[in-house]
Amino acid sequence: MTPSTAYSRDLGDELRKLRETCTGLSGHKLAEKLGWDPSKVSTIEHGKARASEIDLVQYLSMCGKDIDYVVDFRRRYQYAFDEYIVQVSGNLRTMAMAESTATTITSYDVLGVPGLLQSPEYADGIYRMTGVVTEDRIPNLVQYRTERQAILRRHNRPTCLFFVHEHALELQVGNGQIMEDQYARLLFNTHIIRIVPKDAPIVATSFVLWEFEKARSLVFSETIHANVFVEDPGAIARTRLIFGRLDEVALSAEQSRSKLAEYVSPPREDVDDPGPHLA
Repeated sequence: MTPSTAYSRDLGDELRKLRETCTGLSGHKLAEKLGWDPSKVSTIEHGKARASEIDLVQYLSMCGKDIDYVVDFRRRYQYAFDEYIVQVSGNLRTMAMAESTATTITSYDVLGVPGLLQSPEYADGIYRMTGVVTEDRIPNLVQYRTERQAILRRHNRPTCLFFVHEHALELQVGNGQIMEDQYARLLFNTHIIRIVPKDAPIVATSFVLWEFEKARSLVFSETIHANVFVEDPGAIARTRLIFGRLDEVALSAEQSRSKLAEYVSPPREDVDDPGPHLA
């Protein structure tokens, strides 16, 4: 059986939702109608087996989908089991599904606070600073980022460790109050944060390693143009080496807390304050 990937599990879940909404049939009943073994529907919907083109046509036709839908799905599905997947940056479904099912999340951020730790106001400011999304999309993207943070409040929440370069703390996003609130939020979560001091080299761009109970580990990196998912064992090994190096150069948990406290207090000057400023 072909090892599943984050993308194959995502597309399999898309098929499952189509079955439920379009046919109202259980997996077993759909298998009967297709003349398949019941386990075949289950393995395809869990992304554990690659469906043939004929399988996809039969499945999607049973769900009432037209030829254009079938062609588009087949185009996406041909890459489902690749060890390197590139998606447009606006496609958030695969990322959200992988993140929500991970048992361990380890990340490194250079230029901004990790998304799972951002305040809504900070997230809004980041989107406005980058200017890569239209104004009308920002509220929905901020809400989406905020809703993702629910995984940190689950009773079975993943084990997390966030390496944050001090450059990210120095970047002014929005006004002073937004930064104060963001620093305070980080300080509250300091038990899962390690600060990489500003004099430490930037060893790589930002990325995250997701590890799962019953699936291969996955490295994810995001740019303004694309989301990149990597499940190649060699890349996973290199990523773990980088995290080992970060563990060596980063401040300890207690030192990180002290460093964050420096940013929280004393109050930082609000760059939007219209009052007098000393030369």
